[in-house]
Amino acid sequence: MTPANANLALMGIGAVGSAFGAYYSAKSAKNNLQFQAQMSEINARTAELGAKGALLRGERDVQASKLRTAQLKGAQRAATAANGFDLGDETSARILTSTDVMGEIDANTIAADAIASAWGYRMQAQNLRGEAAVGRASASGVSAAGSAVSSLLGDSGQVAASWYKFKKEGADVVGGK
Repeated sequence: MTPANANLALMGIGAVGSAFGAYYSAKSAKNNLQFQAQMSEINARTAELGAKGALLRGERDVQASKLRTAQLKGAQRAATAANGFDLGDETSARILTSTDVMGEIDANTIAADAIASAWGYRMQAQNLRGEAAVGRASASGVSAAGSAVSSLLGDSGQVAASWYKFKKEGADVVGGK
C-alpha cells in the first residue's frame, strides 16, 4: 500500500469514526432533552400540588380566624354583660359589629394570601410545562442518523479533496490510473 493510499484509508476510517461519534452525540443530546422534559413535567405536577396545598392551608387558616373572631365576640359579650351593659344598646352593638368586620377582613386577607400563593405555584407549574414542551420539541428535532450522515458527508469531501490532490501530484492512488 502506498503512503497516499494509507493516508486516504486512515482519513476514511477517521470519517467513519467521526460519523459514529456524531451519531452517539446526537442520540445522547436527544435523550438528555427528553429527560429534562420529563423532569419539568414532574416538577410541574409538584408545583400544582403546592398550589392545592396552599389553598387547603388557606381554608384551614380562614376557619381558624373565624373561630378566633367568634371566641373574641363571645368574650366581648360576656364582658359587656358582666359590666352591666345591655347587649342590645348601641355601644354594645357597635363593638360587636366592629369585631365582625375586623374578623371578616382578617379572613379575607388570609384567603387572598392563599390564592396569591396558589397562583405563584400555578405559574411555576405553567412555566415548567412550557419548558417540557420546548424540551420535547427540541428532542424531536435531533436526528442521530442525520448527524452521522452529515458528518460522513463533510468528511468524505475532505477525503475526496485529498485523493484529488494526491492524484494531481502523481501519487499512486486507488482509482487513480
